[in-house]
Amino acid sequence: MQLLKFISCFFLSCLCAKNIFGQPKTDTLLQNILLAGKDSILQQVLQHPEVYRFQIIYTQINRDKNNKPSFKNYYYNTDSLLYFNPASTVKLPLALLALEKLNNINPGGVNKYTSIQYDSSYSGQTTEYTDSTSANGLPSIAHFIKKAFLVSDNDAYNRLYEFTGQQTINKMLHTKGYSDVRITRRFMGMTEDENRHTNKIRFIANDDSLLYAQPPAYNTDSFDFSHIVKMGKAHYDRNDSLVNAPFDFTKHNNISLEDLQQILQSVLFPESVPEQQRFDLKREDYKFLYQYLSQYPSETNYPKYDSASYYDSYVKFFFKNGGHQIPSNIRVFNKVGWAYGSMTDVSYIADFKNKVEFMLAVNIYVNSDGILNDNKYDYEEIGYPFFYQVGQAMYQYELHRPRNYKPNLSDFKIKYEHREADARPVIKEVDN
Repeated sequence: MQLLKFISCFFLSCLCAKNIFGQPKTDTLLQNILLAGKDSILQQVLQHPEVYRFQIIYTQINRDKNNKPSFKNYYYNTDSLLYFNPASTVKLPLALLALEKLNNINPGGVNKYTSIQYDSSYSGQTTEYTDSTSANGLPSIAHFIKKAFLVSDNDAYNRLYEFTGQQTINKMLHTKGYSDVRITRRFMGMTEDENRHTNKIRFIANDDSLLYAQPPAYNTDSFDFSHIVKMGKAHYDRNDSLVNAPFDFTKHNNISLEDLQQILQSVLFPESVPEQQRFDLKREDYKFLYQYLSQYPSETNYPKYDSASYYDSYVKFFFKNGGHQIPSNIRVFNKVGWAYGSMTDVSYIADFKNKVEFMLAVNIYVNSDGILNDNKYDYEEIGYPFFYQVGQAMYQYELHRPRNYKPNLSDFKIKYEHREADARPVIKEVDN
């Protein structure tokens, strides 16, 4: 790793950004735990926050005698103004909003498992009437959420975005108190105008009759793009031409690590957050979400993912370390994202054998050549090892941390699927 070159590239990008940094929050407890680690990559990152732009939130959970949890966050270099590309982490709030919208419109016979069809209603839009990865060969909101969580499928995110609508997404998140969140785009090449438009959608009964039709939508609300965010020293544009200027993220999706942590907490422990911040979900929605936030692709029948490519720790960064297996006594309920050299994991970790639970949210930027969109990032060399070391340091701390009351984790004991043996081909490549 050419560290000096990396540092130089970073400072060049800083000259082109306004107000990137606020006041980072750091707690001595978390800092001391991590600085005590022996791993060289961990220490390299921690010694250079200006280069790697890392942010860490460790959430300690303590139960009382009635098993009621309380939460305390500890921070390391956490700054809501320090931009990172949230990538696929935004699939989590979109999944929750899609379920909430279904529950609120509640037309007769429509639920998350109902077959759904997408028409093309505007420039850049695509149709979707079938889904070969589902059991009945048809798309549904439930199946999109499964794919978004299991392997971080991008088409699934686009369809959740189109069902919920750009205007509804942002209004509802702001109403819930996540005021800095901005979701402006699908994960496909579309203009700003095209992303404001979403498709005509139909829910279809088993006999192909129409249950509910949602007209095309257009977001008339404006966004605040006054906070300019540019990163890197150069980038490749959509024509694969090198542009010797920083990459502009000003109009990209935006969400802080603190909001992501709070959104995950609101799903797993809804009574622990103010009522305003909760999502309007049914009991069966929570059960469904818990399952697919933690289930492995190898356990899943539909879609039938290739377990060699999409192994158990594929989207579990805190336990991703070569062997691909996660200890059987541990489950991770989480959402990750990676793009443009930015990597994020927001997790709740439960150890059922040792009665340990905690939350951990981490982001890092690994782009040593300073060039964006060149598909040359330091995920393998720096990113994954860093996540693993942070995850293991906090897990070991939790294993030895005294508790007045051990948690009853029965709410998170899930009956997972069992992969059936059949002749269907496995899915080896996913756009994520």
